[in-house]
Amino acid sequence: MKVIVAVDEKWGIGKKNDLLFSIPLDMKFFREKTSGHVIVMGSNTLKSFPGGNPLKNRTNIVLYPGGEKRDDCIICDSMEELKTELRKRENEEIFVVGGAMFYHTMLPYCDTAYITKVEKDGGAEVFFDNLDKMDNWKLDYTSEKMESNGLTITFNTYVNNDVKPL
Repeated sequence: MKVIVAVDEKWGIGKKNDLLFSIPLDMKFFREKTSGHVIVMGSNTLKSFPGGNPLKNRTNIVLYPGGEKRDDCIICDSMEELKTELRKRENEEIFVVGGAMFYHTMLPYCDTAYITKVEKDGGAEVFFDNLDKMDNWKLDYTSEKMESNGLTITFNTYVNNDVKPL
């Protein structure tokens, strides 16, 4: 399982249930990485999508205790139900896509993290775990700096050397 997220210089990821920045290059990267694969998220992330609808061309799995079952995505009532659903898909590419609490909960089960770093403070209300300060996560790749929508960004890949089993 992998995690994919954009963070500001303080590892902030959002405010008011929305992204901190509009970054076309990051959105393209996200689409290319996740399209045709499984994405897994918490209920607030689903609600933050346009119209509260799941993302197209992906299998959307949502941890949504008490959430109404839907035809357009897989709703899991509990962490145990979510883990069972994910274990069924262990041969598929699975991406954790938010939000903050869900990222924190799922991070130990992920082997790879795709982190888009933005060289700016976005005034975040919610944060991603700082992988640079975690012993089991190591920076494996950093792209050249690039600009998108007036922001300087890098694409980074971290690897977890202590993945927990689902």
